[in-house]
Amino acid sequence: MPDSDKPKNERKATPSFGRVLQSTLAGAIGVQSNKNREKDFENGNIWVFIASGIVFTVLFIFAVTTVVRLALSAS
Repeated sequence: MPDSDKPKNERKATPSFGRVLQSTLAGAIGVQSNKNREKDFENGNIWVFIASGIVFTVLFIFAVTTVVRLALSAS
């Protein structure tokens, strides 16, 4: 059944930017609660969280690389 035919309370809601950011950061450092994880998978689109995780990983690698290069050039 398409989402448009479902009652409002049964449709999958797109998570807010803040919710995705919170879940991504909590998952990245390993403090995501089981309750929040289940809520994310029940109410959100998995691809939004996957894309968010990939973007976070790329930005994290870039930040670490930059910090290491700055530390090496300063010494």
